[in-house]
Amino acid sequence: MIFNNRGTLIFLFVFVFLQVKSQKPGDSINKGQISDSVMILGDVSVVAYRTSGKIHNLPGSFSLLNKEDLSPSDGTSLSATLNTIPGVTMQSGTYLTNRIVIRGMGSRTPYNTNRIRTYLNEIPLTSSDGVSTPEEIDLLSLEKIEIVKGPSSALYGSGLGGSINMYTPERSVNEGNIDLQYGSFNTLKAGASGTLNSGKARLWGSISHLNSDGYRENNDYRRTAFLSTARWMEKSWSVNATLLFIDVKGGIPSSLGKTLFEESPESAAPAWKAIEGFKEYSKGVASVSFNKKITRTLTGNLAVFGKYNDNYERRPFNNLDDQSLSGGFRGKFIHRTKKTELTAGAEWISEEYQWKFDRDNILLNKNSENLNHLNVFGILYYKPVKELNISLAGAVNHISYRLTDKFPSNGDQSGSRNFPTMISPRLGINYAPGDVFSIYASAGHGFSLPSPEETLLPEGDVNPGIKPEQGWQYETGVRFVHPGSRFTFDASLYRIDLTDLLVTKRVTEDVFTGINAGRTRHQGFELMFRSNVFEYNSFPGKLILGIGYSGSINRFIDFTDDSITYDGNILPGIPRQTVQLKINWTLFKTVEISTHLSYTGDQYITDSNSLEYPGYFLGDLKITTRFNLKQKIPLQVYLGINNVTDTNYASMLIVNAVGFGNSEPRYYYPGLPRHYFGGIRLSF
Repeated sequence: MIFNNRGTLIFLFVFVFLQVKSQKPGDSINKGQISDSVMILGDVSVVAYRTSGKIHNLPGSFSLLNKEDLSPSDGTSLSATLNTIPGVTMQSGTYLTNRIVIRGMGSRTPYNTNRIRTYLNEIPLTSSDGVSTPEEIDLLSLEKIEIVKGPSSALYGSGLGGSINMYTPERSVNEGNIDLQYGSFNTLKAGASGTLNSGKARLWGSISHLNSDGYRENNDYRRTAFLSTARWMEKSWSVNATLLFIDVKGGIPSSLGKTLFEESPESAAPAWKAIEGFKEYSKGVASVSFNKKITRTLTGNLAVFGKYNDNYERRPFNNLDDQSLSGGFRGKFIHRTKKTELTAGAEWISEEYQWKFDRDNILLNKNSENLNHLNVFGILYYKPVKELNISLAGAVNHISYRLTDKFPSNGDQSGSRNFPTMISPRLGINYAPGDVFSIYASAGHGFSLPSPEETLLPEGDVNPGIKPEQGWQYETGVRFVHPGSRFTFDASLYRIDLTDLLVTKRVTEDVFTGINAGRTRHQGFELMFRSNVFEYNSFPGKLILGIGYSGSINRFIDFTDDSITYDGNILPGIPRQTVQLKINWTLFKTVEISTHLSYTGDQYITDSNSLEYPGYFLGDLKITTRFNLKQKIPLQVYLGINNVTDTNYASMLIVNAVGFGNSEPRYYYPGLPRHYFGGIRLSF
């Protein structure tokens, strides 16, 4: 029922079967050496689910992108990387306009990502309005990305879609890297990073700059980012610090109607082109954490963090000028014994968000919102026997906010709201009789708050009836690691029941509001297969294969909007299925060919299911050569082609777009045509 294209699924399993059968014990493989590009699930340690351990033993679905997974693309877009993960879809309209959807959560958000929490070195990056922008972090500044899918409020606070946890490198040796890349549309990317160790101190830093004229009109973009971490280590305690600064300015071409999308995709939307619409902002994040080993079995951690954001956006209908300032702390204790691990703690965030609208230098509105969020959590892992891992988690969240109207000309619309206390439990179990096979199952609750726009009525008053969106996820899955570490296999089934569905309605071109509109159900299957197909010291070298598949059915169960009933319809903005194929072929240890082929299935773009966007294929190719300069300094030189087949496609779709006046609804963001890039990386 989940798969509309049975041939795709049959092909996938036949291919996997043939790969397994073709791997004979006599193949020329160095058993003691595992390719760096292969994620061997049983051997990789992660910190997901608020615990540290091997993926093989985690009681729930989980995906990991390591350093090698982050490097095959051109490094300018996170979407090419995240879309290799089953169940995760990232649509990228421009560098400034992106939307990440995990298991169908967040597909109806117009121009950004919400319903998903993001963290950098466990610092919360998601703003008070629920918006996450992990694409701002330069990929070369990251060591790995860990993704927890589905409702995870018991683990990471508000977030129905799950969490994206990013981590910077930790190196025990002094090193440095310099990167320079140039590509189509006059796209230039430069960066430098390095680690300095001295006694008990460790300092790592990265600076990067991205500049592009863009494929479309009014599509220029620049971003400068600085990211640094520091650590001081003693025998029983340590102090860690993280600092992030980002400065961005980019033009906004916006989405297109059907005619322009098909006939002139390089065009900007006429209204945005006429006023040269743009967005510019700067933001900073800082954190200091103290870790203490209290006893042999008890450790404590206290982190203090702060964030600021200063944003300005020129738009055809008005200009938005907004700022936010937030701070908070997170404290936790971890008690470990041979059979148990107990984590208990609390996180508190307070944020002030101010915004105003003007047009032609005439003030239209001005508001201030204060939000407080307290999250108290506890997680118990119990291993009665070596093979069994039982997880019981729970979180209590209390959120309140107050709106202060600073533009009394249209009446005082100030108000406050205390959301009901949200209790989110989670139960998980993992059974691993050995290092080869494991099976898991879990059930958990999650919720997402309405954004500031969704909490207000069209007139600007606080909506006292708006509720958080809530959901329960049920999942089960299996993991398999070949005894000779030749391949890994991870498959999962899930179901998510969502209530109090939050729907963002566009009342006019510049006014949005939110309603609770009913219930939805999300069901799906995800598969990830990775194989070290062959490995020789001479030609043909080493071949790494990765296949990802996801298929899902996401339906309205109870949904009525403007007196129209959509019960039984498919949710828009979610591909029915996706297939990803990654091949890394290393020849002679110095030349590597990387190929990424993907298929994105058809999807509806209206609640009525009256308009459907067809599926499409994309292919990327990259060739890298490695050699040493004098004094054995490693140098990488690479060339790449994205969208090799020059496919015409929409890289982002605006669900339920509305045409105002006589204009067409602007559903489509054109994807990039065939384009090229090349660069060098110098290490020392």
